[in-house]
Amino acid sequence: MNAVKPETAREWLKKGATVIDVRSEAEFQERHLPGTTNVPLNRLGDEIARVAPKKGQPLLLHCLSGSRSAAGEALLKKMGYQNVFNLGSYGRAEKILGAQDKAGKKD
Repeated sequence: MNAVKPETAREWLKKGATVIDVRSEAEFQERHLPGTTNVPLNRLGDEIARVAPKKGQPLLLHCLSGSRSAAGEALLKKMGYQNVFNLGSYGRAEKILGAQDKAGKKD
């Protein structure tokens, strides 16, 4: 698995990247990160156009361990999406997105 560097992910988030959780619907309903969109890996090829109609749209994918999001990244790149990155595991994505939330809020 080749996950994106946290700093790079945060830069893409500032530019409006969409965060996609490629876990199953049941996993997503049980627990998910705020602001993420659920598109299960097995439906990613069919449903990505609804979430990201433009192939230049930055996309950050994550799952439970990072392996499904890596597979999703490879699939989307084959489909012509240029700015697709693997956030990795749920815990790693939570840290990256959580740091983004904290950075954006003024105490």
